[in-house]
Amino acid sequence: MFANQIHTYYFLGIGGIGMSALARYFAAKGYRVLGYDRTASPLTESLEAEGIAVQYDDSLDTVKALDVANTIVVRTPAVPEDFAVYVWLREQGFQILKRAEVLGLVTRSGRALCVAGTHGKTTTSTMLAHILHQSHVGANAFLGGIANNYSTNLLLDQKSDLVVVEADEFDRSFHHLTPHISVITSMDPDHLDIYGTEEVYRESFMHYASLVQEALVVKNSLQLTVDKLQARVYTYAVGEKAYFYADNIRVANGEIRFDFHTPQQSVEDVQLGVPVWVNIENGVAAMAVAWLMGATDEELREGMRSFSGVYRRFNVHVNTPQITYIDDYAHHPMELKASIESVRKLYPERYVIGVFQPHLFSRTQDFAEEFAAVLSQLDEVALLPIYPAREEPIQGVTSEWLMDKVQTKRALVLPDILAKYLRERVKNCLAKEKNCVVITMGAGDIDRQVQKIAKALQI
Repeated sequence: MFANQIHTYYFLGIGGIGMSALARYFAAKGYRVLGYDRTASPLTESLEAEGIAVQYDDSLDTVKALDVANTIVVRTPAVPEDFAVYVWLREQGFQILKRAEVLGLVTRSGRALCVAGTHGKTTTSTMLAHILHQSHVGANAFLGGIANNYSTNLLLDQKSDLVVVEADEFDRSFHHLTPHISVITSMDPDHLDIYGTEEVYRESFMHYASLVQEALVVKNSLQLTVDKLQARVYTYAVGEKAYFYADNIRVANGEIRFDFHTPQQSVEDVQLGVPVWVNIENGVAAMAVAWLMGATDEELREGMRSFSGVYRRFNVHVNTPQITYIDDYAHHPMELKASIESVRKLYPERYVIGVFQPHLFSRTQDFAEEFAAVLSQLDEVALLPIYPAREEPIQGVTSEWLMDKVQTKRALVLPDILAKYLRERVKNCLAKEKNCVVITMGAGDIDRQVQKIAKALQI
């Protein structure tokens, strides 16, 4: 992959969060980088502003100008097998690699610090990257989200051989990695369209765990059954004893503080830069790995305090005494549960309005009862139509079908009127002398509505 004659990388699906980080990496290394994506987005627009050419149609003009001998094509599984550009590249004999394969090869040039899990991996890996990057240890990072501290998903550090990586289980991508140290945050079943059964999904994590070389940092409640484990296992927890754990948790004045413990020492009065309850758990995992890599107590404390979050991970866009508006990437039932519980803990007296855009027909079908149960914990719910991503519709699986299972005030809303709808619902809430929280959730294109909603809620 790094042969001298290679000078061009063409990315099929360049607008994906993981693909864009690799594209930026190769551009920073001086290679010619270009690619395709289905639609323009803030991420593709930022790539274009950085000098990376992006096409949005199936024209062959760009790829016909590429040299087979000097080009590597990187693809994401989200690109259909019959997509015209992909078909032509295959027929011409271009070297085509999956994103996971390329990431695996890149990270083998250093010591990979990987974070895996059904949920929590993006925030935890970004926390870890930030702690190390601002410490004397240093780190490179390929992130699964845009770090608010740096406005990018790629961090480069010429002085460090550490590489922080989000280990994605979709399509068994994380099996291509060779982790030096890894965190496993959770193993709640997901992507059953790929894995088929919950058992196979968990077996995939067991295989991943067997690839870890030095240390495996695992949430205390997870049951790992790995026959041939190379790494030493460390547990982490919140509110109970483990190898690494947090206790003495204080929530006051919009802040969350806690004490972090290792077997050798305690780091007292750690303040969360993003005061969300679930970030205590994410923070313990991130600090555990940073501590194992030599970060000092003060670097741990300062890294957590100065961490400003990840784009679309519980981002607060409006925050007044009467109205708070939060946007979150949550798209799995357990992620929705964590977000809603965090809202309830932070704003216990407020009326909570949730907006959810289901992601994938298969996930909606597989976890319909779980989604309905979690959404029923809100005071009221608005559902958007299902975001299909890579899938074709499934007969009978719709947002209306899911909505009928929700046991609270609910409505189906189209994206183009969502901001106006929420403004009216909040005004109705305030008229009844109820302060409220609005939270939008989902992994589709609901983020396109965030600025409109934030503007509409400036009441």
